Order: sequence, then C-alpha cells, then structure tokens
Amino acid sequence: MKEAQPRTIFLKDYKKPPFLIDETVLHFDLNEKNAIVRSRLDVRRNPDADSRPKDLYLDGVELELNSVAVDGVLLNKGQYEELSEGLKVLDVADTFVLECETLIRPQENTCLEGLYKSSSMFCTQCEAEGFRRITYYLDRPDVMSRFKTTICADNSLYPVLLSNGNETDKGDLDNGRHFVTWEDPFRKPCYLFALVAGNLLNIDDQYTTMTGRKVDLRMFVEPQNKDKCEHALNSLKASMKWDEEVYGREYDLDIFMIVAVDDFNMGAMENKGLNIFNSSCVLAKPDTATDATYQRIEAIVAHEYFHNWSGNRVTCRDWFQLSLKEGFTVFRDAEFSADMNSRTVKRIEDVNLLRTAQFAEDAGPMSHPVRPASFIEISNFYTLTIYEKGAEVVGMIHRLLGAELFRKGSDLYFERHDGQAVTTDDFIQAMQDASGKDLTQFKRWYDIAGTPVIDVDYSYDKSAQTFTLTLKQSCPSSNAGDAVEPFHIPFAFALLDSNGCNIPLIQQDDAVFANAPTELVLDFVEQEQTFVFQHIEKTPVPSLLRGFSAPVRLKETHSRDQLLFLMSNETDGFNRWDAGQKLAVDIIRSMSEDYIKGEPLSVDSRLIEAYRGLLISKSIDKALLSKMLLLPSESYLIELSEVANVDAIHHARNFVRDTLANQLKPELMQCYHDNSDLDVPYSADFTSIARRSLKNTALALLLSAGDPDALALAESQYANAENMTDQSASLIALVNSDFSEQREAALKSFYARWSKDPQVVEQWLSIQCGSPKYGTLENVKSLMSHEAFDIKNPNKVRSVIGAFCNQSLVNFHMASGAGYEFLADNVIKLNTLNPQIASRLVTPLTRWKKFDQDRQALMQGQLKRILGEESLSKDVYEVVSKSIK
Repeated sequence: MKEAQPRTIFLKDYKKPPFLIDETVLHFDLNEKNAIVRSRLDVRRNPDADSRPKDLYLDGVELELNSVAVDGVLLNKGQYEELSEGLKVLDVADTFVLECETLIRPQENTCLEGLYKSSSMFCTQCEAEGFRRITYYLDRPDVMSRFKTTICADNSLYPVLLSNGNETDKGDLDNGRHFVTWEDPFRKPCYLFALVAGNLLNIDDQYTTMTGRKVDLRMFVEPQNKDKCEHALNSLKASMKWDEEVYGREYDLDIFMIVAVDDFNMGAMENKGLNIFNSSCVLAKPDTATDATYQRIEAIVAHEYFHNWSGNRVTCRDWFQLSLKEGFTVFRDAEFSADMNSRTVKRIEDVNLLRTAQFAEDAGPMSHPVRPASFIEISNFYTLTIYEKGAEVVGMIHRLLGAELFRKGSDLYFERHDGQAVTTDDFIQAMQDASGKDLTQFKRWYDIAGTPVIDVDYSYDKSAQTFTLTLKQSCPSSNAGDAVEPFHIPFAFALLDSNGCNIPLIQQDDAVFANAPTELVLDFVEQEQTFVFQHIEKTPVPSLLRGFSAPVRLKETHSRDQLLFLMSNETDGFNRWDAGQKLAVDIIRSMSEDYIKGEPLSVDSRLIEAYRGLLISKSIDKALLSKMLLLPSESYLIELSEVANVDAIHHARNFVRDTLANQLKPELMQCYHDNSDLDVPYSADFTSIARRSLKNTALALLLSAGDPDALALAESQYANAENMTDQSASLIALVNSDFSEQREAALKSFYARWSKDPQVVEQWLSIQCGSPKYGTLENVKSLMSHEAFDIKNPNKVRSVIGAFCNQSLVNFHMASGAGYEFLADNVIKLNTLNPQIASRLVTPLTRWKKFDQDRQALMQGQLKRILGEESLSKDVYEVVSKSIK
C-alpha cells in the first residue's frame, strides 16, 4: 500500500448523527453514457445529537457535482467544499432543504456498488455504503427517511422502471422517454434504497395475508427467463405464510417485487418492497436447476422476505450491529427451511458450514466478534461470523428460552422498536424482559472472538448408580494472553442404554419422579462445572451437545466402539451423523500419519461394516443416509489439523472412499437401483430430493473407485436425465473419475447444450474447477480463456477462481506455490475492478498458519506481493494487512 493507510472505525467512537433527513426526493435521468441524479433533502439538526457542528458533511464517492443549493438558492464555491469522499456544506441552519445535482457513470461501474449496468439493465446495490456512489447523503443506517423516487428513461430500452414502495405516477415525456414515480411510506436508511430499469417481463401472483389483505407479487426477469419464476414465487408465498404463523408478522405494503440480475456481488438484497436477486439464487426450472439450487432459492427468498421485519422495519443503528439483522434473519430462514424439509438434514448442513469455514474464520487473521469492535471496510464484515455464528447465538437464546418465550421476546422487540435503528443490546433486552431470564452473561457471545472449547470428562459409578459429567470451557482469545470470562453455554445432553434408548435424567439434587426428562439442556455457566445424574442402573453411553446446541469445539473421549454404537443407535439424528463423521475423521487422520511415514494403508473394518449396516437398514431416513454416506471433506480435515498435510489427507481420504466403494459394491448398486425411479416426473418435494440425493451419492462412490459397471450407469444417467440434478450428478461423477475419454465427451456435450444459459454454464465451470481430479491449475487457466468466462462477472469468478482455490485443495496447495501465485495475480487484477470480490477471494491465502513452513513462506510471499501494489483498495488492504506475519 503506497498511499496513506485507510482509517480504522471503532464501535467505541459511535456518535449519534448531528443531522437527520426527514424526506428524500430523488430524480434519475438514465442515459446511455451517464445518469443525472437530482436530490432534494429535508434536513434538520438532530436534537439528541452528541455535538452541534456548524457545517453539514455528506458522504459521496466518485460523484461529479453539477450544482448544490440550500432553500432554493444556488451556492457558490465559497459556501461548500468538495472532498475526496464527500461534500461539506458550510454554516448551515437548523432546518433547511438541500438540493444537489450529480453526474454518475453506471456503465463504467465495475465494483457493482451504487447504480450500475448489468447487461442491458440498470440496477442498484446500496448495502452497505453504496448509496454514496449515487448522490451526496448521510450514508449511515441510523439516518432514516421517507423516499420519493422518479425515474426517467428511454421507453423503448427501459419500459420497466422500479423503485421502493408504491407506484404513484407515470407518464410519457418528449423524445420517446417516459417516467415513473414511486413513494415508500416507511422510513428507511438509504442502504435499503433500490432502483431497476430495463426491458423486463413480469410474472404476477397474489397472496392474501392473515388479515385478508391482497398483496400483489411480481417477479421481473429478462424475457428468456420467464419460465424460471414459479419456484421463487411459491417460496415467497410459503415464507409469507410461515412468518405469519410462527412470528405473527404480516407484510405491510400492497406490492412485493423481485428482480433477477446476472451481475451481483452478493446472493440477494432485501431492499424494502423491491428485492434484487443474483440470478443464480432465484431462477429455477427442473432441467436447468439442481435440487440443491431449488432448496437454496427457497432459503434465500425466505431470508430476504423475513428481512422485511428483522432488518427493514427494525434496522441496525450502525454497521457494528450488522448481525442484529443478519444473524437473526439467518436463524429465521434456517427454521423455515427445517420446517419445509428435514430438520436433521438442515442442521447437518448448517453445522458443516460452521465447523469447516466459520471456525476457520474464528481462528484466522480476520477473526472478530459477532459484534465487531472495529473495521476498515464494512464490506469485509459480511462474514460467516456475522451470519452463521450470529444465527447460532440467536438459536442458543431460542434454546434457553423455549419457543413460547422466544416468540414473546420477538413480539416485544418488534413492537418496541418498529421504525427504529437499534442495537444487539436492544434485542437481548427484549428477550430478557419478555422471558424474565437473565441474559447478562450470555451477551459475551456478541463481544468475544474465537470458538469456545469444551473439555468433556465423565465417569460411571456402578455401586452408587451415578453418572458424573464434568465440563470445562476455554476460549482462544483474539488478543493473545487475554483472560476470557466463561460463556453461558446451553449444553444439550442425554444418556443412552445398551439398546439405544434414552435414560431418564434425574440430577443429584432432584427428587425422584416418574416423568423425568430424557434430554436436558444444561446451563453451563462456569469455567468448570460438574453435573451428577442418579439412578443409572447400567453403564450408559453419553450423547453430548445434541443437535450441536452451541457453536463450540468439543474435546471428548468417545472410543471407536462408542462411535459405532452411536452411528447405529443414537436417537438424535444430528448426533448419529456426527458419530459417523468423528469415526471417519479418526480413521483418516490415523491413515494420514501412515501415509507420511510411508507405511501401507488399511481401513478399519469396523467402518466398512458400519457403512454396510447403514446401507441395508430399512429404517433410516434416506435424506439422513445420503449425508451419512459422505466422508468428512478435505477442507474439514484440514481445519481439524494443527499442521495440515494436504497430500496425506487427500490420499488417505481417497483410499477410505475407494475401499468403501469396492467392499460395498453390491449394497451401493442395490441402493442406486432402489432409488432410480426413471418414470416418475420431477418434483422438488423433500421425499423426491432425498431419493435422488441417495442415488447420486451411491453413484459417485462407485465411480470414484473406477468401477466399469458404475461408468455404464453414469453414462446412461447422463444421456437420459430429464432434470439437472441427475444430469449434473452424473457429470460430476465422470469428472471426478479416471475415465478421461467419457469425461471429456460429457463436458463437451454439456456445454454445447447449455452454453446460452448463464446459470448452467456457471455449474459447468464450477464442476471442473472444483474437482480434485480435474481441477488442475492448467485446466483452470484454460477455462479463464474460454468464451464462457468473464472476470467482471462475480458468479463466473466464484465458479472458476473461487472453486479452484476452495475446493480443488490438493491442486491449489501444490508444493511449488503456483496455485498461490495464481490467486494473488487475480486478486491484484480484481482489486481495480471489484474490490469486494477481490477481498473475499483472497481468503485461502490468509489461512497460511494451517500449513507447513515451506507453504507458509510461499503464501506469505504472495500476501506481501499483494500488499505492495499501488492504490490498493480498502477492502483488500484490510484483509491482507491483517494476514501478514
């Protein structure tokens, strides 16, 4: 970084805004080379502000100021100052009307913040600080205003003109232009402002709320995508119904709009009444979208809709409180998905992400609390800690209070703070006031970085018939050497007898009673705490942290035999899956050590028999079985390692996988055929998804071991598939196999068929670049020269560079360091095009502490090379500077 270091912003320095904006009136003239934006702001001093400055400072980035006026009088150069990132209006009154005219160039805006062009469409992304790229404004979430927006554009090119709220006026203008005016009756911060202009089709639907109001639902897409809207609209209606039933929240406008955009940095954005979605997160039909895409769309549509209350009606005071809306809403969308599908499988998927990626984030250089204490660039804090760990924190509150009291708390929170910008403390206070439960200690979850570690010890006293459980907690602090006070941890616990039945839990001080619970959520609040259970007649097997009741690392002493028992008998679905994962981890890690020593590899026969038992079981749920057949991922095995040997992990895991495939071929073949209902029409219901998932998991296992019979199945499935789930699954199996001729033929035919569909092409790119078998650096570089790749499109970047660096780990971490150099080259290039994407892309290099000294040096070298670049963005500078030793 050759320029001055960017400024760090601290939570402790928060001050109330000195000015407020009651009304915001915007006028956009959209043209083919630029856009003219005129704003009229009704400004007044904030009576509750901490200071009373004589000048008004407004945020603004890359704006060309044409004029500025106060109360209708144009200002001269001596009455205002244009700053590098703002505008200062000198010596202002207590109340006044400020008018500005600015010129912006959306067509040249490659960072995709503010107003920009995506293909032939104008669209916006204003969260977190994109609005300052549109006009001068108090761009902070605690300044809430009512917006009126008029958009003018060429009618032939942009017949659809959209913004927040309700359409109040429209008409034709001279020279083939037209206008539409929108008014939003609800006060909102400018990060929720939205604008879309384009040649779009709208698919209409309607929803009747619980009080009988009719809400128009409209989804706007480019004409070629008109047949990909049904699932998103059905998901929206299901979300609206669920939010009414579970939270009592009714939608508040007469129209709800969704727009699909190809170029988008994020997944979607919850702008009030006008949600803008990355096309890959909202468009679906059976022959182009997989089951996973269908479920992801359902979850994302729900997430953005739920933001209407947890984020829009009640928003965050400042960006340090980001998890107030995101963590709470992720919890809500996870509960929705669990209710719509399988609660156990949803929990497995969420915990997999948490333990693989968020725990790594907690242990890395960008570690931060759920409520950060400081940041340089807020876009770097749209992290798994904010979203996923934030959701876990809300989930723990739900677990501690129970569903009824949690609902009372959320009702109080929404009623108390409707129309306000508030903090996580306000959320906790509402939960505490509604429930009567003291959450003072629990609040530490918001302010302490790192993943707590729980050491578990237990013993059984046969003579006393007691079981003693001792828990000890610690937390690696983000500041080395700092003492960390104990967390309030809800620890879900049960004991199983030899038949796998839950044993009644009677604690030492309890009176014996007939209806003793068979599962308890223990309040673990001390550094070390002991729980004693009595009347335990025989040696039990403990079931620990059921359902992953807290986001912690568990150090336990389950033997392989106990894990095998839990794989077959555990009554908690999540813990049953987790027992299998722990057993496989233990075996693969042991085999990795053998590989490093050069000793022959062999798989513990108990694992093979355990998998055989799963496959022949008639009682296990198919969705759960498909998860249990998947070995722990290489990324998770790396995360569990103190010093990861990528090659050893890769070879040991592959050896286990291939051994299972060879030893269990009859059972896997039977599983495949039992779930291959070729004549059944496609359905995205959960039962059908589970059947396809199990079938394709079996196919992938068989083909990975080079089985020729499996090759025939894969080729047949690929050729005859009538849905993208089965076609892409067979393509993935072929790409990850040693059958090179068949692989190349399938890749070629797939692209030939789907080259005109951007979302399917993204799958095609990702399948190749994320494959440990096929995703070599040479192949990835070749794809970057392919006509399908565009480095300015975030989805293409994620599908190629992101997939290679985060999934094809044995190739990315090649000993030469060529993978690290490749990533650094592209981060440097993207830094000037799209800093947000560049800063997110660099993450694999920041995890250098996990690897051997040679790789550490190579990764650090590339980080230093990036840091030495001229004009490094704040986004990239913050991540890289914090990551260097």
